[in-house]
Amino acid sequence: MAYLSKHCSWKRIMAIFFLPLVLPGFAPRSEDSFKSPARFSWSYLNPSKLKKRSVGLSTETNAHGQAYFTLEGHKFMIVGGSIHYFRVPREYWKDRLLKLQACGFNTVTTYIPWNLHEQERGKFDFSEILDLEYVVFLPLAYVLLAKTLGLWVILRPGPYICAEVDLGGLPSWLLRNPGSNLRTTNKDFIEAVDKYFDHLIPKILPLQAFAPTERLFFICHVFGSQYRRGGPVIAVQVENEYGSFRNDKNYMEYIKKALLNRGIVELLLTSDNESGIRIGSVKGALATINVNSFIKDSFVKLHRMQNDKPIMIMEYWTGWYDSWGSKHTEKSANDYDAVLSEAGDYTEKYFKLRKLFASGSARPLPPLPRLIPKAVYPSVNLSFYLPLFDILPYLNKPVMLETPVTMENLPINNGSGQPFGLVLYETSICFGGGLSASVHDSAQVFLNDKSIGILDENNEFLHIPKIQGCQLLRILVENQGRINFSWRIQSEQKGLNEAVTINGTLLRNFTIYSLDMKMSFFERLRSASWRIAPKTYKGPAFYWGSLNVGSFPTDTFLHLPNWHYGFVFINGRNLGRYWDIGPQKTLYLPGPWLHPEDNDVIVFEKIEKGFYIQTRKKPQLQN
Repeated sequence: MAYLSKHCSWKRIMAIFFLPLVLPGFAPRSEDSFKSPARFSWSYLNPSKLKKRSVGLSTETNAHGQAYFTLEGHKFMIVGGSIHYFRVPREYWKDRLLKLQACGFNTVTTYIPWNLHEQERGKFDFSEILDLEYVVFLPLAYVLLAKTLGLWVILRPGPYICAEVDLGGLPSWLLRNPGSNLRTTNKDFIEAVDKYFDHLIPKILPLQAFAPTERLFFICHVFGSQYRRGGPVIAVQVENEYGSFRNDKNYMEYIKKALLNRGIVELLLTSDNESGIRIGSVKGALATINVNSFIKDSFVKLHRMQNDKPIMIMEYWTGWYDSWGSKHTEKSANDYDAVLSEAGDYTEKYFKLRKLFASGSARPLPPLPRLIPKAVYPSVNLSFYLPLFDILPYLNKPVMLETPVTMENLPINNGSGQPFGLVLYETSICFGGGLSASVHDSAQVFLNDKSIGILDENNEFLHIPKIQGCQLLRILVENQGRINFSWRIQSEQKGLNEAVTINGTLLRNFTIYSLDMKMSFFERLRSASWRIAPKTYKGPAFYWGSLNVGSFPTDTFLHLPNWHYGFVFINGRNLGRYWDIGPQKTLYLPGPWLHPEDNDVIVFEKIEKGFYIQTRKKPQLQN
């Protein structure tokens, strides 16, 4: 499973497909021989067509002891692919779901990231790309869009989701209290989960496929006549891969009851790898398995654990992520090696899967949707710049503290701290010597405006030369991402802790600036006095230029030759990190994020200025 999210160069941004299915051999077979795929035709088992509903997705066993799924009493095979709504521009949801369906899938699954929906404690966001439900005056949102297109949905609401996202989808403000043991029945953690579920689960209830009659009035009130056709959600997952964490035997039971007590009535699932399926399971939920290859022994173990249930693969990994500084996992591919690329392009795997599913379908598969065109635009000259320390007057009011704290513990954002970005710590020193600081993850150290060295997790000591009088010590710390897997998530606070010393003397009286890189951050920079950029410049700085895309913007990829390390922002949107160590060499820029004609491009470069930005029609990896 994924380990360090901060080292992933390609996160699961677009369509990472898995194949939850009933494994032949343990599941019932059709009258056809085993060598010939069973023919399936479920046109009547369609969320937009199925009118009469009395039971949901269920498991049954026949007289021969063979287990299988049923949907509304009919035998049903789940053929599912994963597309995470929060990783796809909202304008492309329909395109990606249609491509999933055209491949032969009948179900889409998605995680629900708590850390994006509640970045600040008690402040929930279900807008734009995070919209799960129907909102007045907005297009049909993700789950209902899937229903409209004829797809069933499996939801994976966590609270922990892994998914190669920051802290496994848990909000960073949970780290403010070191005693709040994550993913346990610790009082503080459970209270936070309960408040999140109190807000989230009511949004899911009307989306269930088979809402019970006692909630008829509620569903009618919220969704009008939608209940007559039912929602598309046929199953809900309890937590995620807890068998690999296994810290609290009561935790999974608590999360299961938290879902049930709030009205979830669909089939419950758990999801674990082979070594964790027993520990991560919970009574009353179907245990499923995650694999990267078709190994029979893994399925035998699951079958022995629940021999009256069908075998279901919840995650069949189609590839693996890359780490910064490593080679791309699959040399023959030009993407993460998912079934669809980040830009929604078909891959070799897509066509092979489509051929497989077509061979078992009693009806022709839907036609392939057209590919979204890509464009090459004129190069961007970043003609203006702001050195890092010139932007300080345009930031939010700094925090004054006796000793430094981590970004999660900064008294900002309604007591939620800072989730992402960088933090600048300043204090006055009047002597040199050995600077010692515990840094997470990487820090540039300055005397006034002059860079004097680097601190990181592997190097917590730096010699400061003898100085004249008192000078300003500045430490710029970058959060490179919190790990998403293992017990180490508990200690993923970022920034500096309170022990910053020179020759053992504790430094005090810090001024702390938050560089959260949010949209509002760049709105404030609009009023700054940008300078003409020199040909060369060393040190952290913001660079500004304009990308002209003409009257009809479409997708492209940004390439930054001769730039070293930093981030790219288009019209205030963060496209992601670039790093010259690779393997990723381009950044995907979706067309919907562009305006006709001119678009603001801001690059934050930490090391040394490059020359320009190019655009390309295809992504590029180092190898």
